[in-house]
Amino acid sequence: MATMVSLIGLVNNIQRACTVLGDHGGEGLSLWEALPTVAVVGGQSSGKSSVLESVVGRDFLPRGSGIVTRRPLVLQLHKIEGQSEYAEFLHAPRKKFTDFASVRKEIQDETDRITGKTKQISNIPIHLSIYSPNVVNLTLIDLPGLTKVAVEGQPDSIVEDIENMVRSYVEKPNCIILAISPANQDIATSDAIKLAREVDPSGERTFGVLTKLDLMDKGTNALDVIEGRSYRLQHPWVGIVNRSQADINKNVDMIHARKKEQEYFETSPEYGHLAHKMGSEYLAKLLSKHLETVIRQRIPSIIALINKTIDELNAELDRIGRPIAVDSGAQLYTILEMCRAFDKVFREHLDGGRPGGDRIYGVFDHQLPAALKKLPFDRHLSMKNVQKVVSQADGYQPHLIAPEQGYRRLIDGSISYFKGPAEASVDAVHFILKELVRKSIAETEELKRFPTLQSDIAAAAIDALERFREESRRTIQRLVEMESSYLTVEFFRKLHLEPEKNPSSTAPNVDRFSDNHLRRIGSNVSSYINMVSDTLKNSIPKAVVYCQVREAKRSLLNHFYVQVGKRRGNFHAFLLIPIRILNT
Repeated sequence: MATMVSLIGLVNNIQRACTVLGDHGGEGLSLWEALPTVAVVGGQSSGKSSVLESVVGRDFLPRGSGIVTRRPLVLQLHKIEGQSEYAEFLHAPRKKFTDFASVRKEIQDETDRITGKTKQISNIPIHLSIYSPNVVNLTLIDLPGLTKVAVEGQPDSIVEDIENMVRSYVEKPNCIILAISPANQDIATSDAIKLAREVDPSGERTFGVLTKLDLMDKGTNALDVIEGRSYRLQHPWVGIVNRSQADINKNVDMIHARKKEQEYFETSPEYGHLAHKMGSEYLAKLLSKHLETVIRQRIPSIIALINKTIDELNAELDRIGRPIAVDSGAQLYTILEMCRAFDKVFREHLDGGRPGGDRIYGVFDHQLPAALKKLPFDRHLSMKNVQKVVSQADGYQPHLIAPEQGYRRLIDGSISYFKGPAEASVDAVHFILKELVRKSIAETEELKRFPTLQSDIAAAAIDALERFREESRRTIQRLVEMESSYLTVEFFRKLHLEPEKNPSSTAPNVDRFSDNHLRRIGSNVSSYINMVSDTLKNSIPKAVVYCQVREAKRSLLNHFYVQVGKRRGNFHAFLLIPIRILNT
C-alpha cells in the first residue's frame, strides 16, 4: 500500500511539472495525457461541487448561479497523519492556506486572472493540493458543468466550448470518468452519461454517481439505476446524499454531513442493503483504489513515453545546440564532462561494450605467434653456422668438454630475433588504439558540435598513446634482454651434454666439429629457444597490455586535464566554439 501511495504521489508531481511547463492536454500526445486522471463530469446543478466537497470534507469551491467552474481544477488529495490540514496552490508556492474560505476566494481570483470578470472559460488548469487526515490519496479534475444554453454575458459558442473542453479530457484512454447525475432527473437525459457513453461505450472507464437521492418524489427510488438495470456500467454506481441548501447556509460541518449521509443510507428502507457501498467516503476509497490499479498498469507506458520524450529533446538539443555557459568555470566543467563522455565510449570499445577491442586480442592470439614461427632459427642453428659460432667462440683455446661460450653466443643470437615480433606487437596495438580514439571521438554525441575540442582531445590522446608505446617498447626490450642476461641453468643440467662415446672422443681437436656433435649443440639450443619463445609469447602480451591498454584506460587524457585546467583567458570558450559558428 505504501508503494502505491508513493506512486500516486509521483504521478501528482509529474502532473504539477506538466502544468508548470504548459502541458495540460491539447493537441497531440503529451505526458499529461499519458497520466491516469479522474475527470469529474456533470451538468450544471447536478451536485458536482457538493460531491467534491464531500470527498474532501471541506467547503472550498466557489458557488453561485450559471457557470461557476470556468477553468479545470486539478485537485490532488494527500492523506497526512498527525498534522493540521492545509491547502497549497501551484501558482502560489510556499503559501499554506489553512482557511478554506480563502481557498475558495483564491480559486475565484485565479480564474478571473485568466478569464477576466467575464464568464468566459479557459483550458489552463488551476492546480490545488489539499493535505488532510480526512482524505484518501486521490487526484480529481473538476471540469466546467455541461450546459445547454448561453446566459447573459456569455458568447453563443459557450455551450460548444465547454463540451469541447470536457470532451478533450474524457476522450483520452487514460482518463477515468466520474459521471455525476441527479437522481431526481431521468437518467436518459443526463448530460454526463450521454457524453460518457459517446467516449466510453463499453463503460470500462466510467464510474456513475447518483446525487440528490433524498430529493426524489415520495414513492420513487433510484434502485434501477444504482443496481444497473436502467444503465449498466462495468463499475458499480454509487449513491450520494449532499448537504441541503439549509445545511450550506448554516455552515454545517462537512464531517458531520458525512455521518448524516451514512445514517441516511443505513436507515433507508430502499438503500439499506447497499449502505456499505454508498456515500462520499466509499466513493473516495473506491476511486483511490481504482486509480492505484490503473497507475500500476500504466507504469511501463509512462516510463516509455518519458524516455522517448527525453531522447527526442536531447536529439533536438543536439541539433540546434545546447546553451554554452559564459563563466570560465562552467565552461571548464562542460569540457571535462565531454572528455569523460569520450573516455566512456573509448573504454567501451576496449572492454567489449562496442566493437574494436577484440582486435588487440587478435594481435596476441594470431599475429605474434605467427611472427614467432617465422623467425629464422633453422638458418641460425644450421650445422654450418653452429660450427662457425662455436669455433669462433673458443678462440685459440679449444673447449675441453662442452662449448659453453659457443652455446651462449648461439642463444644470444637466437634471442635477438625476438625483438622484431615483440616491437611489432607494440606497434600493432598502438595502431589499434589510435583507430579506437578516432572512432570514439566520432561516436561521442556531445563532441559533434565542437570541432576544436574534438581536435584537441584527439591530439592529446594520440600524444598519450605515443608515450605509452615508448614505455611498452622499453619494457619488452628488457624482457628480451633479460632472457639473454641470465640463462636457465637447470634446463642444460637436464640435457645429456657428455662427449660422445667413440674412439675419437678423447681427441678434442679432431672430433669437436663432428656432425653429430654440431647437430646435438644445435638441437639443444633450439630446445632452449623454444622454451624462451613460449615464455615470451605469454609475457609480451602482458607487458603490452600493462603499458599501453591499461594506461590508455586509466590515464589517456590526464595530461590534457592538467593543461586545460591551467589555461586562462578565452581558451575554454575557444574550445567550445560550435561548428555552426566556425562554418560561417
